Amino acid sequence: MAEKERIAAIDVGLRRIGTAISLDGQVAIPQNPVIRKNRDQAARDLSAFLKEWGIEHLVVGLPKGGSSAEEMERRIRHFVSLLDFGGKITYIDESGSSLEAAEMMKGVTRQRKDGKLDSIAAQLILERYLLKLKSR
Repeated sequence: MAEKERIAAIDVGLRRIGTAISLDGQVAIPQNPVIRKNRDQAARDLSAFLKEWGIEHLVVGLPKGGSSAEEMERRIRHFVSLLDFGGKITYIDESGSSLEAAEMMKGVTRQRKDGKLDSIAAQLILERYLLKLKSR
């Protein structure tokens, strides 16, 4: 059996970037978020994260619909262009992932600003992508 591709997903926000990985193409595992002080620092930290895990494929959540979706998509695509990453990049609709993550975490953890929710949202984005792959 061929080795599975190492995939990461990110949920890019203005203050935090949620991260999740799948090393086997089956299970998505949330990781520590990248706390964003500024764009360049966040791009360096995320690039180091991708390199550390040997990520070959990056799945990026894009907001679809909503009044600021176009502006957020432009910002996210620009941010991704700053990454030191030579692997494959796939953009997918992340609609509702943050709300779904908040719903999942109700009662489990206080809604702190530590980025856990952002990484759960990244996990959901990655799970959606892996599900699409399986259904092909």
